[in-house]
Amino acid sequence: MALIQAPAAVIMIRPWKFFSNPETAADNAFQAESGRPSCEVALQARQEFDNVVDMVQKCGIKVHVFDDFGEKNTPDSVFPNNWISTHSGGHVALYPMCSLNRRGERRTDVIEMLKSQYRVQDVVDFSGLEMDGLYLEGTGAMVLDNVNRIAYSAKSNRASEVILERFCSQFLYEPMAFNTKHASGKAVYHTNVMMCVCSDYALVCLEMIKNKIRRVVIKQRLIDCGLEVINLSFAQVDNFAGNAIELTGKKGQSYLFMSLRAKNSLTEEQLNKIELYSKIIAVNVETIELGGGSIRCMMAGIHLNPRN
Repeated sequence: MALIQAPAAVIMIRPWKFFSNPETAADNAFQAESGRPSCEVALQARQEFDNVVDMVQKCGIKVHVFDDFGEKNTPDSVFPNNWISTHSGGHVALYPMCSLNRRGERRTDVIEMLKSQYRVQDVVDFSGLEMDGLYLEGTGAMVLDNVNRIAYSAKSNRASEVILERFCSQFLYEPMAFNTKHASGKAVYHTNVMMCVCSDYALVCLEMIKNKIRRVVIKQRLIDCGLEVINLSFAQVDNFAGNAIELTGKKGQSYLFMSLRAKNSLTEEQLNKIELYSKIIAVNVETIELGGGSIRCMMAGIHLNPRN
């Protein structure tokens, strides 16, 4: 049985024409260019993707893989958690995306698969708010504590507080928004690069929360929810240590999936704390990370009951 916080199934999109998206580079300090030929980058990203799928499946976690052959110029399609999320009770949410070429990532075949294989009660579509210049990029913009019903959100142009309030009202979460400051001086573009909430612990870079009082409030809230707080440094966030996801595998085993780069940035003490609760699975996705996201961004968790 899946843990409430950690799904036992995920949606993943295999990229065929991956590259670092120039439309998102302005506010994503985590993006980089490889300097290699585009065909080589795309091939390497696809190989990394398949390695992640293989590791996830070996842990007994179901993976629904869809291919994106690049007809719509969607270089970031490998990061589906920004446009769709699923929730207990049979609810699905679709989100408004900031960049024009990311809006093409939304796809009906994914929604139809969910309806056919899982019990879906309704699909709440916030994407029309793009026309009003309002964006909330899914579980990138929000880190959800599904047990305690809290939506943590770093304020940015990709995380509208208006839509955050609507989402929380609709899905019964408490919004906890806060200002951030990356080492570059910019606000963090997505909450899930600096924060990961799991069943028994949370990885979070508290220093990135700009207001010191708010920083204390967020930390205490995590503790009050029974979570061990594992504090990350700026350098560890830059190595995607916050962009991890807990999944439920065989016999209810908790796994924490993160990139190899992320794991290598953690201290022995941090690793030991995590391993008290979860088995760490680290996979090299250095090419995909050029797009400014890592393992967490690659998976849209399925929190729905399967049909018999």
